[in-house]
Order: sequence, then C-alpha cells, then structure tokens
Amino acid sequence: MRINKLIISALVILGFTSFSGVANAKCGNITIANMNWASANFMAEVDKIILEEGYGCSVELVPGATMPTFTSMQEKGEPDVAPEFWANAAIIALNKAVDEGKMHSLNKAPITGLGEGWWVLPHTLKKHPELTTADAILKRPDLFPHPEDPSKGGFHICPPGWNCELSNRNHFRAWGMEAKGWKIVETGSAAGLDGSIAKAAERGENWFGYYWSPTSIIGKYDMQAVDMGEWGGKDNWDNCIVKPEQECADPKKTSWVKSEVFTIATDNFKKTAGKDGMDYLKKRVYPGPVMNGMLVWMGENQAEGADAAIEFLKTQEKVWSKWVSKSAAKKIKKAL
Repeated sequence: MRINKLIISALVILGFTSFSGVANAKCGNITIANMNWASANFMAEVDKIILEEGYGCSVELVPGATMPTFTSMQEKGEPDVAPEFWANAAIIALNKAVDEGKMHSLNKAPITGLGEGWWVLPHTLKKHPELTTADAILKRPDLFPHPEDPSKGGFHICPPGWNCELSNRNHFRAWGMEAKGWKIVETGSAAGLDGSIAKAAERGENWFGYYWSPTSIIGKYDMQAVDMGEWGGKDNWDNCIVKPEQECADPKKTSWVKSEVFTIATDNFKKTAGKDGMDYLKKRVYPGPVMNGMLVWMGENQAEGADAAIEFLKTQEKVWSKWVSKSAAKKIKKAL
C-alpha cells in the first residue's frame, strides 16, 4: 500500500513537471538583438524578462548593431527581434522584407519623443521664452558665445566622422549662420559634446547645438528641442544635407528628417511566440520622459541594461502592465 502511494505521488510529481514543461514550451526559443547603445540594451533586457517570465519563452540576447543585425535578420532569419531599429538607412529594404513576409514591423514608435535636432537648456528658455525656434535663436548669437571666440555665437555639432557632422555643417550653410554671427564649435568627441552641455548646465550658461533623444543627457538636463520649421523635402535632404559639402552646393533650410524607429521581428518570432508575443511587442511603447529617466538612472548608477530592466519593472508597473495580459503581469511581478 505504501509502495502504491509512493508510485502515485511520483506520477503526480512527474505529471506536474511535464505539464509545466509543456506550458513553458508554448513559446519556445527566441533570440533578441542586444544593440550597442544604452536604450536598446535596456529594452532588450526588459523584453527578455517579460517574454520569459510572463509568457514562458526561452530568450537569448545576442550582440547587435543596426545594419549588421538587419542584414542577419534578412539573410539568416536571426536574431528574431530587434527592439530599437533605426530604419532611416534601410527603410526601402525593410519595407521589401515586410512585403515578402520575411519580417514584421510590430511597433512603429517604440519610444515617444525620439529623434534628432537642435536643442537648448531649460534655463535659457526660462530667461528668454521667445527662443523656441531656430529663426529666433539665430538672431541672438550674443546669448551663446563661442568658447574660443566670444564675439561669435557658438553652434555645437557632432564629432568628426559621424554622419550628423555632415548634416550639421550643411545646415550651418543652409541657415546662413556665418553671416548671422555664428561659428561652429568643434567638440572633437562624444565626450567633448556631452561635456560642453554638462558644463553649461552646471554653470547656468546658454548652450545651442545638435543632440538626439532618447539619451541620458537629454533626460538629466531636461533639454528642450528647438522648432526648426518646415521639412525642406526629400531631394534637399537625401541629395544635399546628408552629403559632403562638395556634393551639396546649395543646401536649403529644413527641419531634421523624421527618425523612423521600429521594433522588427522575423517570421520565426511570429510562429514561435504566437499571438501573445506579437501583441506584447505591438503594445510596448516607452514614454520619452520615462526612457530618458531610465537612461539617467543607468548613468548615475553605472548600471547595465539588466539592472535597469529590474528597476523599471519594479518602479514603472503602471507603464508596462498595459503591455501584457493580467496573468502575465502577475507572473512577472512574482518573479521580481
């Protein structure tokens, strides 16, 4: 009798174990691109936790960068997901892959308020509330003295070798900034650009130049985007603004090109993660201020994306709980 009970108990345990294994196998194995910048690293870690703990997937993060990851997804079907794919340079190829059913564009705005452009510090607008547009700022070079030539206004641009360096130099000519009393500030490096902002913010000085969001700098100093006016057209942008100066003889004033950022996935993800996984990524939108706040937290705590993901899930339940089912939310909270 005792032996029979032991056998029954063993079978019950094995039954539960087997059932649990089937439940967790519902999703299967997923690979996610862990891109080489902070916001994408953070997003990949959040996706890993939610898909594993909420939906029973087995997730592996693989190193990635924008174009190598896209090429690999196209040609090899892996990784399965790129959480933060900046598509401007590959939009035609992406649309083709989507049309062919090889990829799925699940989320066309995974972070709100992102993009590139010109920015100022908030204390500048507090003292000079009229300086919300590029035209207004360019009339006041005296408020933004160049660090090496205070008689000129200082316009901070990207370090040498970045694509945005070309764009900003052409913008400088398009807006007639030299004739208006401005001079480019050569920041030299990413650290130099960041340092110029930090220095101005801490000293209460004015700063004007190029930056992008989401970033910890934008979040930390609550920087304000400048209204650059109307879009000057695709031909002006593609065939002049982004080209070397010798190939852009007559640049025209324009706002910055709209950043096209997506969460993209392979067809294998659709088959493996199913409707639950697809719905999660479609709903997963980070409010810009929340993302910038997390990037600030990462910087101040010298934290990696994995640490930030835990912090986010513990402190921002009102945000992420809208992305998942109620049952998944309970499992995720229990796992933290």
